[in-house]
Amino acid sequence: MAESREDRLGECPADTEFVGKADICKGCPGRDYCSKSSGIDPDQKFIDVRMNAIRNKILIMSAKGGVGKSTLVTCLAISLAKNGSKVGVIDLDICGPSIPLMLGIKHENIIHSEYGWKPIISPYFGIKVVSSQSLLESSDSAVVWRGPRKTNLVKTFVKDVFWGRLDYLLFDLPPGTSDEHLTSTKVLKSVKLKGVLLVTTPHKLAKDTMCKCVDFCRKVDVPVIGVIENMSLYKCPCCGETTEIYPDGGVSEVLEREMGVQMLGKLPFEDKLSELGEDKLLEEDSIKKIVEYVQPICKYIS
Repeated sequence: MAESREDRLGECPADTEFVGKADICKGCPGRDYCSKSSGIDPDQKFIDVRMNAIRNKILIMSAKGGVGKSTLVTCLAISLAKNGSKVGVIDLDICGPSIPLMLGIKHENIIHSEYGWKPIISPYFGIKVVSSQSLLESSDSAVVWRGPRKTNLVKTFVKDVFWGRLDYLLFDLPPGTSDEHLTSTKVLKSVKLKGVLLVTTPHKLAKDTMCKCVDFCRKVDVPVIGVIENMSLYKCPCCGETTEIYPDGGVSEVLEREMGVQMLGKLPFEDKLSELGEDKLLEEDSIKKIVEYVQPICKYIS
């Protein structure tokens, strides 16, 4: 007998008739929230209107923290915007937002208007940004939320924010596969999501967790654009020789060989990227380096 979806180990039935009723729902803090759901989200038609005005909607995921995912999102946004595209960024790392600092809007707050929430405009080529950071009283305030509140904020960012017409909307997701990932993939399913960019480091420890990310994407029926191996190379500032940091790693090659995920590139350490974590705007030379840094990746999402 074929297994039914509610019987599959570890798979959330949020978008099925078994929502809130399957065995896996027992003990889930969001069970009551899901059980009250009618199965048809009344917000979806409003989400579709907002998102259909945006050409390319791209999720950026990583299996673990500290791999440079948010930095890469920032670099991609700056590079795309500098080349003339209209770009927006949704910082969905609700409990650990870092996009506002890197895009120079750390001290800015979201404003309500008659058309919806107005995204904050970054000084870098007019990039539009929303983040939980812009809703907090202080940058030191912690976000202590359970799943349903995170779900509501994710939906608010795509439904109630006045994005207008954009060429790219980049979603910076937190590490792993949790509420933010489930909600974003669900609400974007009907609006032609371009796909997911996976970010990893070359260390062997990253392999198994990255395989789980790929499996997650396939279970929720979201295309994987490819994997980016970050902090993979070191270029000597004196002689220019390039060295692999983990010559025996090759996580991206393993994913390409064993799971059929395309390797989009290996990115080196770049000292100019450290300036993104400083509370000041980048100089032109640093912006030029950033554009060069992610240029090999941009061609895959254009």
